[in-house]
Amino acid sequence: MNIPRNVKRTALVLGLLTTAACSTTGGGLFGNGANGAGGAGNGQIEETSLAYFQQTIGDTVLFAVNQTGLTPTAMAILDQQAAWLVANPTVTILIEGHADERGTRDYNMALGSRRASAVRDYLVAKGVADSRISVISYGRERPLAICSDESCWSKNRRAVTIVTSGAPLG
Repeated sequence: MNIPRNVKRTALVLGLLTTAACSTTGGGLFGNGANGAGGAGNGQIEETSLAYFQQTIGDTVLFAVNQTGLTPTAMAILDQQAAWLVANPTVTILIEGHADERGTRDYNMALGSRRASAVRDYLVAKGVADSRISVISYGRERPLAICSDESCWSKNRRAVTIVTSGAPLG
């Protein structure tokens, strides 16, 4: 069987790229550390980075049906968000409030607004300046999951903290 030279080269290059991408000792193919998210080549994400906020702390808190009260899990996430925001005073954020598909459009817009405000109020109580926070409600208009059962509805009852400026990317 005679395999053309360019096919052999392509296979060799792909094999080398795959090996390099899977390497944890050299920081992977792009030198971003073992987790591929940045850092100093030692597998760590820089704690002031947007990647750290999104991947380590988390940007989403969930709510119970028709509720705006924060659960203990939500408060734990928001405590970490607040600490990160206090440590990074140039960062500004937008908090998006969301609801599931049940209820009227107007009801869900108001519910999303109250959820976003609950998160803002919690962060402000933890020392984040209110002037750094904006809120918006999308109600049921931007679902994360689409289906008509609790497995999707529970993901759509949320508030998401979006970093809008001031944080290094990686």
